[in-house]
Amino acid sequence: MAPAGDVIDNSALRRLSFGYEDAERDIAGGLLRASFIETLAYDAAVSGRKMLIIGRKGSGKSAICMRIAAERQDANDAILITPDDALGSEIRRFELQGLTGDTAKSLAWRYMFAIHAARYLVTHADPGRRFGGHKTVKSLRRFLKANGEMPSQDSGGRLSQSVRGLQQTSLSLEAFGFRAGVELAGGASEGAQATRQLEIVERGVADAFTELGVDAQRVPLLLIDQLEQVWSSEPDAHSMIIGLLLAAKHVTAFYGGALRCLIFLRADIYDSLSFPDGDKFRGDELRLGWSNDSLTSLALSRARASVAADLTPAQLWTELFPRQVCGVPTTEYLLPRVLPRPRDIIQYLNLSRDLAVHNRHDRIREEDVVQATRQFSEWKLKDLTQEYLVAYPYLERLFPLFQNMGYIVMRDVLADRLAQTESTLHGQFPAFAHALTVPAVIDTLYSVGFMGVRRGGDVVYAGGPELSVQPYESEFHVHPCFREALGATKAVDLHTYTPQVLDAIVSQVAGGYAPSPDQVSGFARREYSLLNGLARSCQSILDQVGRAADLPPDTRHELATQVGRIMSDGKQAATLLDQGRYIDVDDHVVAAATYLRAMAAQLRASGMSGMTGTDSVTARITEEARRLTSLVGGYTGGSGSSGSG
Repeated sequence: MAPAGDVIDNSALRRLSFGYEDAERDIAGGLLRASFIETLAYDAAVSGRKMLIIGRKGSGKSAICMRIAAERQDANDAILITPDDALGSEIRRFELQGLTGDTAKSLAWRYMFAIHAARYLVTHADPGRRFGGHKTVKSLRRFLKANGEMPSQDSGGRLSQSVRGLQQTSLSLEAFGFRAGVELAGGASEGAQATRQLEIVERGVADAFTELGVDAQRVPLLLIDQLEQVWSSEPDAHSMIIGLLLAAKHVTAFYGGALRCLIFLRADIYDSLSFPDGDKFRGDELRLGWSNDSLTSLALSRARASVAADLTPAQLWTELFPRQVCGVPTTEYLLPRVLPRPRDIIQYLNLSRDLAVHNRHDRIREEDVVQATRQFSEWKLKDLTQEYLVAYPYLERLFPLFQNMGYIVMRDVLADRLAQTESTLHGQFPAFAHALTVPAVIDTLYSVGFMGVRRGGDVVYAGGPELSVQPYESEFHVHPCFREALGATKAVDLHTYTPQVLDAIVSQVAGGYAPSPDQVSGFARREYSLLNGLARSCQSILDQVGRAADLPPDTRHELATQVGRIMSDGKQAATLLDQGRYIDVDDHVVAAATYLRAMAAQLRASGMSGMTGTDSVTARITEEARRLTSLVGGYTGGSGSSGSG
């Protein structure tokens, strides 16, 4: 790290790093520890106010989990549980006669938590400590040893075998004064026997907590993370997660605060669950959300950890990064192009830095960021497919509906595109036919963040407390994150206007034709009249665009840009005429009229027809194209001059 006062030296770019995309490597490398921001979500998790931390992939769930685990490493009172395939498979298959799937799987989780708690108590009350002689601790130690659950006996897959022992009601409970074969039978159902065994184990753990008097400010903490590794769309996987939630709720109440659970769960998994007690978890939920300010703070914190502790925002965003990209401040260019989560901004910034180094630049330049934007967009489109592969396996097949189109998509246009691919999609994903209707596809694309919906003057994307898409909402925008990858970089699928003056000059040079000064003088009056007519038509269109209140702002900007190109081209033609140059103004105006007719057709095809402002703009463009054609044809009077609109 550079000393204070010498922050931006020649090695600053090579030192600059925003860390890894995953918390496990970040904590190992030390960057997460040095740059971690203690957010409100972190405070709520640590304090115990919230038990269930929910967020999208890459939103920082594991970062909070790993940070808490690292902070408690010395005390060894954080128990990290990341189910592997063996354990996940065992819990998914866990069934007990007489119990629902959700309830049965909650018993499996409760038993696992009780085992971890018992191990903690035995380890922290070994014979060399003052608690070692307590009767309850001795009972727990005997129980763990009899069932092969002592830490020294755990060979990795032991917990999955333990769960099976509960299912077979074959636990050894003599340490607690019970002989299972004699005292727990009596014709009870499999579920009732397993429940009774578990209650005995839990009571033994609770008694030990009570006898030892665990510090309320430093209770052992169960951290359950990486559940997506054992998740699937099957009903037993749903029951596995529901059972976990029920078990965590039980732990908090049963042990009287002596043991806490923190569950880190992906939002798509949690939102797919449906169970009667779901409403009881609302107070335990905390959904991770990131604002632009919090993401820039995160970036600065990580840059400081790698470059210099006194690095300022101005130094990061105007010296290490370019001051502007594509005419806007760098942060205003970057932030709209990421989904609001740490992983995205980390990847985007690291990629910009890596490309600058690859291009042998000593600072990140505008072209490095632009190049990174294209590659990052491709990454994110692929990542979105993988993130929702279980829930929406058909997602990738929907992307071509938006490829090489305008990024504003109307509901009717999307319905037409979907209808053209309906048979193919239904053939490939017959089990998801119900999810491939227009309303369902819109809901899916909105919920995963692929597109937003226009509400009033804003475009709203999923990720906050916003409503889902309503049936009357009809205008959707592909998220800027994905536009480059899709080739959907314009608001509407309008062809870019090509300046005609340069083409005319190049053609003249190639053909060798150059009229005499007398000829140029003879053309002047008519040519200027045509160019003035073109300028009036363009201004009339711009005025109409400005009055169209319901025209999407991005569409308005795109229309104004292209019409402005026509006006600028006409002014350049007039300047060349002033200089005595020959310009084929007839062809110039006819080309402009042809372009305007195509623009009107593309605007109609965009699906915005029926909106008062859009229809009026389309009608005005069509009318001005007709007037210009008539003007070139020699018509005079009212039919050949532009109206005021």
